[in-house]
Amino acid sequence: MAELDLAAVRAFVTAADEGQFGYAADLLGISQQAVSKRIAKLEGQLGVRLFDRAPSGSVVSAAGAKVLPYARSLLAVAGETLAAARPAGRALRVAVQDPRQADSVRYYLDRRPDADIELVIGTAFRSSRDALLNGRVDAAFARPHGGPRPLPAGIGIAPAFVDPFHLLVGKDHPLAGRPSITLADIVPYPSWAPGASIPSEWADFYRELTAWTAITILTGRTPGGAPEREDDRPAARGLAGKIAVLDRIAASDTLSMFCADSVNFPWHPHIRRLPVLNPTPAYPHALLWSTTDPHPALPDLIDHVRENYNGDILADCWIPEPDRAIFLP
Repeated sequence: MAELDLAAVRAFVTAADEGQFGYAADLLGISQQAVSKRIAKLEGQLGVRLFDRAPSGSVVSAAGAKVLPYARSLLAVAGETLAAARPAGRALRVAVQDPRQADSVRYYLDRRPDADIELVIGTAFRSSRDALLNGRVDAAFARPHGGPRPLPAGIGIAPAFVDPFHLLVGKDHPLAGRPSITLADIVPYPSWAPGASIPSEWADFYRELTAWTAITILTGRTPGGAPEREDDRPAARGLAGKIAVLDRIAASDTLSMFCADSVNFPWHPHIRRLPVLNPTPAYPHALLWSTTDPHPALPDLIDHVRENYNGDILADCWIPEPDRAIFLP
């Protein structure tokens, strides 16, 4: 039996999570054609079709859904093996949770073409912070506060960037015609935060936003419904999942959703994007690393992150109180 190619396995898992080969290519830093070739190679090795075509992108097939948890485990074990070995010349392993964080690493690599970095892609259930705390990576982009596992002593923190939010509403929402809104304008209407039912630092961000503004934040697979599960169908994620979320917002005359400026939601004819001002809520992202036996390439990345931090925009933004000591310049 031919040995599985980890690059092909990683392409499959990333495409399954993103729901579209193009988005997977963006995260992996390769071309869409390369993603397709890697997945085709894996399909040939396994003898099954891993994806079915759909109008909104690619949907994991029944066979692919059976393979997916094993593929995730394979990548996790491979990462742990590399981390345990720690050879002197190995790549710097950096965990990211979303495309904006991956873009930060690529911005660095564009300016440091000799740098050797391996990206580890986290999910809502296997977060970038978890990867760092479990010793799978050398550094991670994440919010430093909140979540079910507080950061222990010995974790270095550098503010990386803050990501301002705007509000998505349907065309029939009472706020839809406004050129801009304030947080107080949102209070009468519930806002949905998909993914925030999972215990995490971002779920705590929304709880802190609620405590500060009195805005009602609904969580769950549907607004106020059952919590998300790791075994939810892959079609609920990626591009198809984003379209389903927008359809639900567009169909409501009361529901809204906060969206970070960096999040790439597809265009929808019945969605209105509203700037939130005075202040603008913003999500804080930091670079985290273990100060015990750090990778020799870390200092240069840390210096780069500090030099390019966009803290100048915070004068007009709100971030949770626990993050202010780190992020306020």
